[in-house]
Amino acid sequence: MFTMVYTAIAAGLAGGVVALLFAASRARWILKQPTNNESLDQIGGFVRSGAMTFLEKEYKELAPFVIVVAAFLYIGNDGFLRLQALSFLIGAVASALAGFFGMRIATQSNTRTTAAALNGMDAALKVAFSGGAVMGMSVVGLVLAGISVVLLIAVRQIGVEADAMIRYVLPTMSGFSLGASSIALFARLGGGIFTKAADVGADLVGKVEAGIPEDDPRNPATIADNVGDNVGDVAGMGADLFESFVGSLVGAMILAFSVDASYDVRMRLMFFPIALGVVGVVASIIGIQMVKTGGKRSPQQALNHGSFGAAILASIGAIPVLLLLFQGRALPAGMTMWRIYWPVLFGLAAGIGIGMFTELFTGTGRKPVRSIVKAAITGPATTIITGMGVGMLSALFPVVLICITIFAGHAFAGLYGVAIAAVGMLVTLGVQLSVDAYGPIADNAGGLAVMCDFPKEVRGITDELDSVGNTTAAVGKGFAIGSAALTAIILLSAFRESAGVAVIDLANTNVLIGVLFGAVIPYLFSALAMNAIGTSAFEMIEEVRRQFKETPGILKGTHLPDYDRCIAISTASALEQMRLPGFIAVGTPVLVGFIGGIEMLVGLLVGVTASGVVLAIFMANSGGAWDNAKKMIESGEGGGRGSEAHKASVVGDTVGDPFKDTAGPAINILVKLMSVVALVIAPILQNL
Repeated sequence: MFTMVYTAIAAGLAGGVVALLFAASRARWILKQPTNNESLDQIGGFVRSGAMTFLEKEYKELAPFVIVVAAFLYIGNDGFLRLQALSFLIGAVASALAGFFGMRIATQSNTRTTAAALNGMDAALKVAFSGGAVMGMSVVGLVLAGISVVLLIAVRQIGVEADAMIRYVLPTMSGFSLGASSIALFARLGGGIFTKAADVGADLVGKVEAGIPEDDPRNPATIADNVGDNVGDVAGMGADLFESFVGSLVGAMILAFSVDASYDVRMRLMFFPIALGVVGVVASIIGIQMVKTGGKRSPQQALNHGSFGAAILASIGAIPVLLLLFQGRALPAGMTMWRIYWPVLFGLAAGIGIGMFTELFTGTGRKPVRSIVKAAITGPATTIITGMGVGMLSALFPVVLICITIFAGHAFAGLYGVAIAAVGMLVTLGVQLSVDAYGPIADNAGGLAVMCDFPKEVRGITDELDSVGNTTAAVGKGFAIGSAALTAIILLSAFRESAGVAVIDLANTNVLIGVLFGAVIPYLFSALAMNAIGTSAFEMIEEVRRQFKETPGILKGTHLPDYDRCIAISTASALEQMRLPGFIAVGTPVLVGFIGGIEMLVGLLVGVTASGVVLAIFMANSGGAWDNAKKMIESGEGGGRGSEAHKASVVGDTVGDPFKDTAGPAINILVKLMSVVALVIAPILQNL
């Protein structure tokens, strides 16, 4: 048994190291690309400095929280379970490193993408996508390496006997997931507040009041807006999907021991998700290499080629892993090797399907977005009403797809099948996150091309890359929500197993109270996030107005705006405003668990998952549809720039920004984090 355990750990560690080495090779290549433009280097330096300063301050803000939680886990547990504290620290550090590496290279890639556009579309796409690949492969590598290290520490300290695995090793693994979730929440929430405060301020004062174009260097909030793209959509999204991948792997490993099988088979079921992750690393690396236009494909087709290619390779690569682990083994009644394989395919298909539905409701030129363009002609009110209707309708289809995936996974392999479907959805995360992180890099590159007055041909290339990036960003948010839903469900199931809850009685008063209270938490959380943006945006608007009033030379182009002041406002507001929502996310399951008991806590998790998933889809898709409706009008539809329809669409986009970039994405992490917290405190609750 020791041989199999150490072989599995070595395979996971090797997969993580390969992913990190690939990310490092892409990073070195990017840094070798020239910029050869003094203005580009200067403005890109403002963005890079602001992003790294924010990240540094955010991590300093989080350090005391991480230390306090680690101390609670150490004091609240005894014996081997105290390893949860170390596991938590490793998870938090790994998640923070993923954000740091990804954002550092993203802020180097944006200037180089703009410069590369002088050499054509293929050159610019290669730089932008390589920057995204550093984020994608860093996340996957740190997840696999981190889980392998924690597992190695646990089995060396505790052993691999069945009782030891169930009582100590697997609960220790949940600490790693908690560390990842904690950093993810604050990275997503803090980054989202930062970027939207800057974005709203830049739009309302710059575009609406002053009548200057987007990304105009005369707007003091423009640099802060570009910084926000990185801290919110690169570091934030990376931390979000880091947490989802960790949660799905840990949940599947725990649920492997709920299968009625021999100890040998359960151990093999436990290591199957890690093996799938390694297959995903290889498939993602090949998929990343497939992303090129070759002069024949559009950028969108090139990205799709890589994504679909990686998914096909992963589905094929899972077969030899299944044969190696399970061929000739006595699996329990009703479970065969191929019944374990099918949930992998359903998970992969669900991830692609959710992305397609997201694009259907938010894509430029699609009927739902056209309906918002038409509504904008009659004013802001109809723009808001139609956009909210589009978002509400869009929630139906991903939820149906998630339900089908859950049903299929359970039909083939029980709760373990549901867990493997979640892992299957995320198995090609390396390339999926690469595509998503490419979006803000392309967006920054387009803004830099405008601010540095690059030739019209360059702006045409960066605009096309940015347009594709808007689609990938919307699809990425849909993918993140879908993966969050499946991950939260398997974490809930894992908590139920760990807490020894066989049946959830919905007629039980405590359960009902928990469900109702859980259902309202995403709304409370979203309200705090939205109000935080309102407060921060007000400060930003006042600052931009002040600079325009006190320094008339800014609008004349004779004076440089005070960019640092706007960055400082967003930074301070984001760090201050993220505390209360973060405390609610972490503290609610603890308080409910210790005051209301395990049954109320189960109800809480059911309510927050069901309510949160639907609300997150609605908010993300409404915001994406408003954004692309505005872009369609700016391209000439409905009267074009400067028309009343354009002003109405800017209002819709401004409302949609905190929907799609702050509150909506942060709910993904909320539903997972609350389940992880419950999973971690399950052993403590059982001993009460």
